[in-house]
Amino acid sequence: MTLSHDVAGDGPALVLLHSSVCDRRMWDPQWPVLVDAGYRVVRCDFRGFGDSPVADRPYGDAGDVTDLLEHLGIEQAALVGASYGGQVALELAATRPHTVTALVLLGSALPGHVPGPALRSFAEREDALFEAGDLAGAVELNVETWLGPEAGDETRERVRRMQRHAFEVQSAAKEEFTPAEAQVDLSQIKAPCLAVSGAHDLADFREIAARLPERIPGARHLELPWAGHLPGLERPGAVADLLTQFLRETVLGT
Repeated sequence: MTLSHDVAGDGPALVLLHSSVCDRRMWDPQWPVLVDAGYRVVRCDFRGFGDSPVADRPYGDAGDVTDLLEHLGIEQAALVGASYGGQVALELAATRPHTVTALVLLGSALPGHVPGPALRSFAEREDALFEAGDLAGAVELNVETWLGPEAGDETRERVRRMQRHAFEVQSAAKEEFTPAEAQVDLSQIKAPCLAVSGAHDLADFREIAARLPERIPGARHLELPWAGHLPGLERPGAVADLLTQFLRETVLGT
């Protein structure tokens, strides 16, 4: 199966990987900016999100993205990943290091990470609401947990719609297949890497970002004092500027 996706622009390939709270629409604010900046921009929906159906067999999200790149004839690409999308980007960059030209991680998850108390508590509450059929309650829990103080009503409604759609698609599945999680050696990553965290995010994601420079040669960490877990939705313009500057320095070399 080929993931549902959009492609626009010309130039070096740039792939946007969404959070598991959202789908590919989370990149709407940055999409035209990155196209205008001179990239061939690709964004996709993981299985069970947006327009991609749930899996009907065992699978891996990194493998799906690899298949999409091959389908599009892309041999090398820069990756931008938010939250779970960052975890997928890390797996790709570690297992296919010569495919990835640059890596930007926004509140990234980490393969093999053991959740701390706050993240574990969130997961338990979400599971309980989902299993009770209270999708509305599960959606609101996600909106309140993952959006920081900069997020306005319109942004909260946008996330609400994306998360609600994902829950509806996933709850309707007759059989559930969860993506396989690979054990990866982050020291194999060759691409320039910027790990971004938000000061209002859960401790897990702040600590992951802060420690990635210890695990990825040459990686940099940047904490945004105003941000929660989804800075690209909280201050879209600021994140677009951050992305274009880092990619200009690394991918374009200017």
